[in-house]
Amino acid sequence: MAQLYFKYGAMGSSKTANALMTRFNYEERGQKALLVKPRLDTRDGDHMAVSRIGLTHPCIYFDELRALSVMELTQCACVIVDEAQFLTREEVLYLVHLVDELDIPVLCYGLRADFRGDLFPGSEALLVLADKLEEVKTVCWCGRKAAFNARFDAQGHVLREGAQVELGSNDRYIGLCRRHWMAGDLGPDFRARHGL
Repeated sequence: MAQLYFKYGAMGSSKTANALMTRFNYEERGQKALLVKPRLDTRDGDHMAVSRIGLTHPCIYFDELRALSVMELTQCACVIVDEAQFLTREEVLYLVHLVDELDIPVLCYGLRADFRGDLFPGSEALLVLADKLEEVKTVCWCGRKAAFNARFDAQGHVLREGAQVELGSNDRYIGLCRRHWMAGDLGPDFRARHGL
């Protein structure tokens, strides 16, 4: 029986690396795993999923997934969605359809909340509709679990306002524990690491 999984974590928790390793595990066993991401995510180049540790693999965009026929979809052992926070509720409902009607397991990887602490629409829908929720953990600079995403500017100031979606990586975001996210404290070594 197929299930819908949402594996969420803060920035830097290796969500994309986990997605790419899951794809590799399926394909190593001779099963086709379809790697998908929203077209909005353009950081890694055209049709590519790239992790911070250097793992890469071609992927398709979500709108291309929806264009596949039932026959093409049922040849897949699973669908793996990276950057799932950027999905709409309607797109998450399409994933529910793949699971419930076509019996295809779907594994989604993404952020739970934005830099303000608000849920992304895709994450909210997945938190409600997923069969299984799993946190992909990482640590704050203090050693506590990092569960929050801080967006910072070029001077190293934590931002509290702005557009929900602003693509970036280690150059714009850092995972923090709740205490340091609330305080806007990027840590004593942050400025040295970022040349500030």
